[in-house]
Amino acid sequence: MAATEGIKQHQSTWSPYDNNGGTCIAIAGANYCVIAADTRMSTGYSILTRDYSKICNLADKCVMASSGFQADVKALQKNLSARHLIFQHQHNKQMSCPAMAQLLSNTLYYKRFFPYYSFNVLGGLDNEGKGCVFTYDAVGSYERVGYGAQGTGGTLMMPVLDNQLKSPSPLLLPAQDATTPLLESEAVDLVKDVFASAAERDIYTGDGLEIVVVNAEGVKREFLELRRD
Repeated sequence: MAATEGIKQHQSTWSPYDNNGGTCIAIAGANYCVIAADTRMSTGYSILTRDYSKICNLADKCVMASSGFQADVKALQKNLSARHLIFQHQHNKQMSCPAMAQLLSNTLYYKRFFPYYSFNVLGGLDNEGKGCVFTYDAVGSYERVGYGAQGTGGTLMMPVLDNQLKSPSPLLLPAQDATTPLLESEAVDLVKDVFASAAERDIYTGDGLEIVVVNAEGVKREFLELRRD
């Protein structure tokens, strides 16, 4: 009887989800968008790999960075890529970043009863060439913002971003532009600073930093080392 109770107790702790940690960030500027994520993937106190990209190109001017359960993230990326391919065949053009943002919201909400355990930031350029960032919860609620952070280090980074970027309140009328006043190079430097700081305090953030810059010229990537312990 005691053995049976022990087995039942053990079985009840099983979960279909895991949190592989990591942090994602995005900053929108007047004519650019910076998306960045660290490259550490963990489970519990174990590091599974130090070189894992959390950033996915969904379209020419649209990039998604995701933290959370990386198996669900991969399934979500495959789903979005397939839907985007269908869109291209039907409309003979790439999906815009705001359209992809709505598609991501719909896809997450469709799975709300057994959600993708992923926390996403989507960044790119809108139809006017302005930078745009969309931040999400796990079931598809989203908002267009000037900057956003998700993942285990997100709560460490957001106060610094709030202090440095001072995004206008969405309640202000008339509505203010949700872009940051920084130059592209300044935004990249800020991203490097907040990741270096978060890596000191968050054990799930570290090893390397992948930075993607989307602008009118295309997509640029940059890599930086973070602390590895």
